[in-house]
Amino acid sequence: MRYLPLTDADRAEMLKVVGEGSVEALFHDVPAAARLAGPVDLPAHLGELEVEQALSRLAARNRPAGAGPFFCGAGAYRHHVPASVDHIIQRSEFLTSYTPYQPEIAQGTLQVLFEFQTQVAQLTGLPVANASMYDGSTACAEAVMMAARITKRSKAILSGGLHPHYAEATWTLAHSAGVTTERLAPAPDAEAAVIGAIDRDTACVVVQTPNVFGTVTDVAAIAEAAHAAGALLVVVTTEAVAFGLLKSPGEMGADIAVGEGQSIGNALNFGGPYVGLFACREAHVRQMPGRLCGETVDADGRRGFVLTLSTREQHIRREKATSNICTNSGLCALAFSIHMTLLGQAGLKRLAEINHARARRLDAALAAVPGVRCITPRFFNEFAVRLPTPAAPLADALVQRGIVAGVPYARLDPEAGLDDVLLVCATETTSSDDIAAFAAALAQELS
Repeated sequence: MRYLPLTDADRAEMLKVVGEGSVEALFHDVPAAARLAGPVDLPAHLGELEVEQALSRLAARNRPAGAGPFFCGAGAYRHHVPASVDHIIQRSEFLTSYTPYQPEIAQGTLQVLFEFQTQVAQLTGLPVANASMYDGSTACAEAVMMAARITKRSKAILSGGLHPHYAEATWTLAHSAGVTTERLAPAPDAEAAVIGAIDRDTACVVVQTPNVFGTVTDVAAIAEAAHAAGALLVVVTTEAVAFGLLKSPGEMGADIAVGEGQSIGNALNFGGPYVGLFACREAHVRQMPGRLCGETVDADGRRGFVLTLSTREQHIRREKATSNICTNSGLCALAFSIHMTLLGQAGLKRLAEINHARARRLDAALAAVPGVRCITPRFFNEFAVRLPTPAAPLADALVQRGIVAGVPYARLDPEAGLDDVLLVCATETTSSDDIAAFAAALAQELS
C-alpha cells in the first residue's frame, strides 16, 4: 500500500482555511530562484532492500578523514576522540534523554548541562555560559541579536577574518530582524581593521581568533575601542582546542564569546550535528538565548539541578522570548563534557601544544616547496598558504593522490578574489609521514 498523507480534497480544505487559492500562492514569499522547477531527481519509490543498496553505494563514495593524509580545518577539525567518550554517551540514561522539562526525573541530564556550562565558562573566561546552541555559526548569529537587544542599536560589524559561513548565517537571522551586518573585506590579519569601522550606531563588533585564515589575535584593543563607542565585543572561536593555549575571550575584554565545540569529544560526522558554545558577562544574562541550568537544594537540603533561566518561546510568552532555539545539542554537549573531563586543564594544554607543534612542522615542510608561501602571521594549528596556481584544482589533483590537502578559501567565499589561497590544518592526528607525503605531492604537482 502506498502512503498518501493528504488527498487533493484535504489540501483544498487546508488552503481554504488559511485563505489561499493555491499552493503557489501559499509560497509566494519564497524567491523563484530558491524553488525547484520539478520533482527532486530521485526514484519515485523503491523497496527497503533497494533503498539500502542505493544508499550504501552513495556512502561508499565518501572518503573517511582517517583514510590517509588529511589537512582540512576551516571550522571542522579532526581530533582523536577517546573510546570512553562514545561508550559513556551510549548509556541509556544519556542516549534517550531529551529536554529536561521535568527536573525531578531529569537530574542526570540537568547535571550534565550544568557541568558543561561550567567548563565553557572556564574556557571562555566569562562568568555565565548557557546549555549549548545548535552550532558555532548560529551561536554567532544569536550573539549579534543579543547585542542589538542590549545596546538598542541595529548594526553589527563583522571582521573580514570571520568564517564566511558564520557571516552568512548571521546575516540570515539578523536581516530578518532589522539588524544590519557590515562585513569587512577578508584578509589574513583582518581583526584590527574593525576598529576604524566602529561608530555610534554599532551594536557589536564580531571578531574571530584564531580567524578563518588561522591568525591568532589579541583583541584587547578592539574591545577597548568597541566599549568606548558603547558597543559590545563578540569573540568567535571555531577551534575549541585553541582555548588550551591562547588567552580566553573574557581575558581580552569580550562581552560575549561564542564558538564551535565539535573539536572536543565530537567527530567530524560529515558536518554535523555539532555543538555551539555561548558565554557572556553576568550583567547581560537576561538577554542570553537558549537555557541556563543551575544548582540548588531540594526540600531536604539535597543537591539538585533546575532550569534557572529559559528565555525561549516554549517556556515563556513569544513576545518575551530572546530565541526560538528548540534544542540544546544535549548528546554532543555531553560528549564535549566527557572529553574535557578526561583531558583536564593540563591535558587540554598539552593537546594544544601538540597541535601547535604539528602545525609548525607542516609550515616548515610547505615553505620548502617552491612557490608556496604562508600568509598567516601568527597561527595555532591552522594557517593559509598562497600558491602559484588556483587552489581548488590543485586540491582536487592531490585528492587523486590520496591526500586531502585542505580547503581552498574560494570554496568558502567565491567572491573574495583569493582563488590562490589554501587553508591547511594539522592536529595531533597528523603524522610526520602525512606531512612529508603532502609536501612531496604538492611539489610534484607544482613542478
